[in-house]
This record gives sequence, C-alpha cells and structure tokens, in this order.
Amino acid sequence: MKYNAPDILPPPGIKGWIFGRHRRFGDRIFSNLTLVFALVIVAILLGLVVVLNIDAAPSISKFGLSFLSSTSWDSVKESFGALPAIYGTLLSSAIGVLIALPISLGAAIFLVEMAPSWLRGPCSFLIEMLAAIPSVIIGLWGIFVLVPFLKPIETWLGDHLGFIPIFHGQVFGYSFFSAGVILALMIIPIITAVSRDAIRAVPDHQREAMLALGATRWETIRRAVLPYCRSRLAGATILGLGRALGETMAVTMVIGNAYKLTASLFSPGTTIASKIASEFGEASSGLFIGSLVELALVLFAVTLLVNVVARLLVWRLTAGKTAGE
Repeated sequence: MKYNAPDILPPPGIKGWIFGRHRRFGDRIFSNLTLVFALVIVAILLGLVVVLNIDAAPSISKFGLSFLSSTSWDSVKESFGALPAIYGTLLSSAIGVLIALPISLGAAIFLVEMAPSWLRGPCSFLIEMLAAIPSVIIGLWGIFVLVPFLKPIETWLGDHLGFIPIFHGQVFGYSFFSAGVILALMIIPIITAVSRDAIRAVPDHQREAMLALGATRWETIRRAVLPYCRSRLAGATILGLGRALGETMAVTMVIGNAYKLTASLFSPGTTIASKIASEFGEASSGLFIGSLVELALVLFAVTLLVNVVARLLVWRLTAGKTAGE
C-alpha cells in the first residue's frame, strides 16, 4: 500500500514497520562502514610489514638471525649488524623514562591535587605546548645549550665516580646520557598529560574517605589516589617509552652516532632511528638499503613487543585491583 498524499497517514502498524526497517538498514550501513575503517587500519599495518620484509629481503637472506647479534657496520665490506643500534635504542630510552617518570608524576600530582585554580590552567597549557615543539628544534637546543651544560657534569662524575663502569671513559658531551635527557624532555609532556587525566578521574570519595580517617594529604595521595589509577599511570609510562623508542632527529643530533657497544653513559652511541636517518641517503647497494630496512623492521618489532608488555602489565594491574576489591 502506497501513501503519496501528505494528508493521508498509514496505519500505525505499517508506519512503525517501515520506520523500523529503515532504522535497521541504517544501523547495518553504519556497522559495515565502521568495520571497513577498522579493516583499513589492519590492512595498512599488514601492508607496512609486507613492504618492509620485501625491501629487507637481501639483508635477511644473507645475514639471517646473525644480524641481531653482530656488532659490525661496514658499508665497504658490506658487513652489517644491528646489536649496537638495538642497545643504544634501549639504553637511551631507559634513561629518558627514568628521568621523565618522577618529574611527570610529580607534575601531574601537583596539577590535580595541590595547584591553585589560577595556576593549574597556565601550567597545563605550557606543559602541553612543550609536546608541540618540533624535535629538530629540541635537537638544536640540545647541541647549543644542553651538551655544553652537561659536559662539565659528566666530567665531574667521571673524575669522582670513574671506577663505576657507567661513569668511566672519556667525556665528549655527545653521548647516551645527552640523548636520554633529550628524550626525557620530549616525553615529559606525554606522561604528564595522561597521568594528570588518570589522577583527575579518581572519584572524590576515595580522597574523602582517607581524609575522614585522619590521613594527611600525602597519605591520601599515596594510599588512595595513586593505587586507584596505577594501571593508567603504567599506560602513560609505556606511551612515553614508545615515543622515546622511535624518536629520530633530536637523538641523532646529540648522541654522537658512534656504532659500538659500551657500558659508559658518557660514550657516543647510536639508535636504530638515528642510524636509519643518518645513513639512508648514502645507501647505494641493495644490501646496504636492505640492512637499513631490516633495522626498521627490528624497531617495529621492539615497539610492538613494548606495547604487548604494556598490555599485559595493565591487565595484571587491573586484575589485581579487581581481585583486591
């Protein structure tokens, strides 16, 4: 039955059936469209892995798993290995996270729990503005300001604590330590912003209950606020670590780009990202290019592993919290 005239209305049952059918049709379109978007993301990820494997095929076929354990990088003899770059990536990122974590957590606690309202907004804005600074600008600042500032400190530590392997060796200024400090500056805004939102999401009754029991402000934060949002704080830390692992330009400009294994934090080194950035333009042979692309695959695998560990850590923390409740 068709109703073309505007003054004629269909029976209520038929009208509801027609509208319900259209509603279900629209829901199916929306559901299928979002499914397509999700599959596109997965396809991009898989396509990236496939393309990298194809381009890295010459290096994979020649070196195999020895590529991960070799310390050589000689473009003349075409002998390549990834171990120093992997070591430098993990070491500089660990230094950055160790420096950034207490600063970021302290800043987040201050902004949420202690800062007056007139100061909370400007401080949050300035911290988030730090994340918007291009890495090349931070790298230039590192060359002209940070490295000259850190070099006397490294010299003093080497003179007084040189018997410890991490402080032993000649001081150049361009080192793992300088790269770690640069990375800390770049991930502090990320960890601070996510930690601030996590602490802000803690219900007020958590704080009120502790204060009613006679707890001090510090005891309330330590025993009621931080345990409640610990899984989110762990996620914020891993998010900052993921950013540190892939940072390129700023690290390239201050790490010294020496391809070697050393325990000293004051020694020049390299990372996977800085090695690719500094040598990809000079790569001529297929094996040289393939080795650099395989380095990219290694970095992809390291980042993926970090994210998997982060998921497991957050799951365990969340499961422990649920069990405790």
